[in-house]
Amino acid sequence: MGGPMAANLLKAGHTVIGYDAQPAALEKLGAAGGKAADSVAAVTADADVVITMLPDSPHVEEVILGAGGVLENANPGLLLIDMSTIRPDTSIKVAEEATARGVRALDAPVSGGEKGAIDGVLSIMVGGEEDVFTAALPILEVLGKTIVHVGPSGAGQTVKAANQLVVGGTYALVAEAIVLLEASGVDAGRGLDVLAGGLAGSRILELKRESMVARQFAPGFRIDLHHKDMGIALAAAREAGVALPVTGLIAQLIAAAKAQGYGSLDHSVLLKVLENVSGRTSA
Repeated sequence: MGGPMAANLLKAGHTVIGYDAQPAALEKLGAAGGKAADSVAAVTADADVVITMLPDSPHVEEVILGAGGVLENANPGLLLIDMSTIRPDTSIKVAEEATARGVRALDAPVSGGEKGAIDGVLSIMVGGEEDVFTAALPILEVLGKTIVHVGPSGAGQTVKAANQLVVGGTYALVAEAIVLLEASGVDAGRGLDVLAGGLAGSRILELKRESMVARQFAPGFRIDLHHKDMGIALAAAREAGVALPVTGLIAQLIAAAKAQGYGSLDHSVLLKVLENVSGRTSA
């Protein structure tokens, strides 16, 4: 996700200096016109804006709060936009420590997948102070199409958790529809074409129905990451004191996908899990 987002910032005329633990990512950044740094400190030292896009809460804590991290090397007034999908409490902690160091922080997780990142049409849900959101908006508008300030620090992550439970549930139901159609002798491709044009229509049906019917599960967004995100959603539900029974079921299906060896595949591979439950096989 971070690679195409950096490329769009470069296309918009921004100077982008990046760091990644994977050398291949830095090579792509250089090919797009960006500059590669050899550490988080080197990225942060002279930056006006730092954007982080990392897999999980421990990575964010290490990169932002840890020794040699962003806050340790930030100049006062730095605008820090964490676009990772992590626990709300981690985002709150980051914002509190950032404020103590004179750094303005936002949590701004995204939805839209790799294609949305490439096309610059991500949905971005932003938590933090209103004035900081306003300052960040010109940057965010390069990366996304739907950009909404949803509340104080951590609120962006709560909205992203809600997003992930809806996405997971929709994938599961589309998968069940395919299993039902095919088991009944109905052409699943044609059936989903009809569903996509009616009340059952969704962005997932629009973008993924053909690849799901064809059993093409190259990521995309990996099951491993969605498994992590469902844990965040369930933890948020406990914190809020609410019961989300359907979310619990979807989390178990995604956990089953991981357990069945599909962790590196796209989350649409829930179709394989539901085929397995029904004792059906596909090519």
